[in-house]
Amino acid sequence: MSDTAPRPTLEAVAARAGVSRATVSRVVNGGDGVREPLVERVRRAVEELGYVPNQAARSLVTRRHDAVAVVVAEPETRVFADPFFALQLRGISKELTAHDNQLVLLLTEGRDDHARVGRYLAGGHVDGALVFSLHLDDPLPELIQRAGVPTVFGGRPGWSDGTTDVVYVDSDNRGGAREAVRHLVGLGRTRVAHITGALDQTSAADRLDGYRDVMGDADPELVVRGDFTPAGGERAMRELLDRCPDVDAVFAANDLTASGALRVLRERGRRVPEDVAVIGFDDMLPVAEQTDPLLTTVRQDIEEMGRLMARLLLRDLDRRSGGATPAGVVLPTTLIRRASA
Repeated sequence: MSDTAPRPTLEAVAARAGVSRATVSRVVNGGDGVREPLVERVRRAVEELGYVPNQAARSLVTRRHDAVAVVVAEPETRVFADPFFALQLRGISKELTAHDNQLVLLLTEGRDDHARVGRYLAGGHVDGALVFSLHLDDPLPELIQRAGVPTVFGGRPGWSDGTTDVVYVDSDNRGGAREAVRHLVGLGRTRVAHITGALDQTSAADRLDGYRDVMGDADPELVVRGDFTPAGGERAMRELLDRCPDVDAVFAANDLTASGALRVLRERGRRVPEDVAVIGFDDMLPVAEQTDPLLTTVRQDIEEMGRLMARLLLRDLDRRSGGATPAGVVLPTTLIRRASA
């Protein structure tokens, strides 16, 4: 036996508001054609009784689920260890919550997960998808296109499928990299190295291009491949010092990479910035303000990128009956000067 009070029904709301059941259904499920005074009476009755609309019934009326899939093309060990993802998810969550939408988080560990995500998106569980951290060989874009789900991508798309209406949000990775390297050159550094990110992602490729825009004739030995992780930064910095011991500046593809590089420089007895100046990318405060010395870095507004992704998707869903698809957006970056360069 349970003494839990029964959930209020549409009939109870109708009786409290003094209207028909059909009128209550139209109001709570987002239908049209109800006069404003009656709408207010129904809303008051809903609040007084604590009525919760049935989502299935609401979806039949609005053809919306008020749910958005957020697909991160990375394993959970990476997502929960990297503050970049936390910042982007926070921005997405804030925007979706402000519009009374649920966030459904989907992560991909391998090919089986890609198929699972594709099936889920095609199953009509969500209104749209926000997808980021894609790699160039990722099958997700094709699976999403097949599912027919409205989508906004985080980061410049790196594939070419003949379409021109891909909606995305990105930062000026190439321009930010140029500003960082010019700053190092302006400090009088002549052996400026670059530790890249994962080069199967467009953000890393764009940052490498920005480095080359400024250091076009630099020794190719000064470019070492990383993977956006602290361990990758440590590994790359050791390799760089072994083959180019005269390096006097490093532009790292992100703050986590820079933090790993700083640890190795300290181990090798190199002073920062006196012997080697270091600049990162992202300006993630949990990283940039915890390094020793504090990290000079290129700031991109990661949380705002997430908010804007969600905003563009919701706007697209609202205008599905007509109107142009919004174009991709590239947000500016800013060099934040601290003690490392």
